[in-house]
Amino acid sequence: MNEKTILVALALACSTTLAGLAADWPRFRGVNGSGVDAAAPVPALWDESTLLWSADVPGRGHGSPAVFGGRVYLLSAIPFEGTANAPASAGKGGKTDGQGKGKANGGGRSLYEWAALCYDAETGEALWERRFDVGRFGGHRFNSPASSTPAADGERIVFVWGPPESLTVTALSHGGELLWTRDLGPVAGGHGFGGSPVLHDGLVVLNNDQDRRQGSLLGLDAATGETRWEVERRSERISYSVPCVYETEGRELLVFVNWQHGFTAVDPVDGSVVADESVFPLDASLRAISSPVVAGDLVVGTCGYTGNPKFCVAMRLRGSDWEEVWRVERNAPHIPSVLAFDGLAFLVDDAGIATCLDASTGREKWRVRVPGVEGTVSGSPVSDGRKVFFPDESGKVHAFAAAAEFESLGTSRPGGLCRSTPALSAGTAYLRTERMLRAYR
Repeated sequence: MNEKTILVALALACSTTLAGLAADWPRFRGVNGSGVDAAAPVPALWDESTLLWSADVPGRGHGSPAVFGGRVYLLSAIPFEGTANAPASAGKGGKTDGQGKGKANGGGRSLYEWAALCYDAETGEALWERRFDVGRFGGHRFNSPASSTPAADGERIVFVWGPPESLTVTALSHGGELLWTRDLGPVAGGHGFGGSPVLHDGLVVLNNDQDRRQGSLLGLDAATGETRWEVERRSERISYSVPCVYETEGRELLVFVNWQHGFTAVDPVDGSVVADESVFPLDASLRAISSPVVAGDLVVGTCGYTGNPKFCVAMRLRGSDWEEVWRVERNAPHIPSVLAFDGLAFLVDDAGIATCLDASTGREKWRVRVPGVEGTVSGSPVSDGRKVFFPDESGKVHAFAAAAEFESLGTSRPGGLCRSTPALSAGTAYLRTERMLRAYR
């Protein structure tokens, strides 16, 4: 079945208010990508004693959960069983009308159906599931066909997935009804797609930087999916960095981070580029994976590559000019994003070395190899304002004090391959492993 909607009575009733709660986590890393929800403390240990519920996730993926209006939203990719029954277009680059009826793409390895999932945030009950496209996906071994995090507001939830020939953006109602869908064309990038959307002031904003200068920055009308603006780019490598909203000098700007472009500030009203400053070395082979965060009047972003130097840079915008305020190259993260609040910036690199900086100056306060880390770290750190949490790929979750002195608060082992970022909402932590979704309180 290429399109499937499962709506239970609770979802049809829509009794839960969807205006948005103070502690909603509406996109990748929560409100404005900050990674912080200080509404209530989250337990330091995520184990059986604090487990609220656990749910099997159909299929697989590394995308993170979004939490909105008492519901948890998730993207997953379900292996398509019975290739003999696949649509004729599957594997040939063909597509249909974009309404979830057999659009499929070639150039990958395995066939999948993409699924938008909705769970009750309090009980873990599956409220609805809607399946779309049958298509092929191939990419980096750390990537997955469902590495994107949905974005939600009071009217809709937006999901994005990207087989090689069809980057798809789809908006659903909170009851699971299809509102609109867009096919944005091919995805050029050998590592596969992994970006996430942002909903801001009536826009769906998407960083679609791709390999070989084939991408762009996009602002789509959130109500219709029509393109409001598009910014041409000279990116040489696909990026996964999710933009943030930066308020400066009485205006709101969208800030994107990229290897070639460095820091780009875009006016969300018309897509005009306010400032573009290259700050990363162009003679190295780098990629922007982590997402920028606001730290006071600064924006902090990173760029690097596995075997090459990695850079964490803090920038301030004055008028139409970017000013570099500080830079850190030692143990800068490649995949995990920076966490910044209360005057401190916390970096967790891919090997599990954590660093605390003065967010305004970049001066190091401490640097520690967090005990017990197994494998690499792909998920970004998050905080309840008191503690910092991050998962490693083995399924361990590490906690330390959000303070100017390092204090380990313990390690939990929920288990399961984990390359996603937890979501925090009103004292509850939601952790997605490749095939499970769990809540802790």
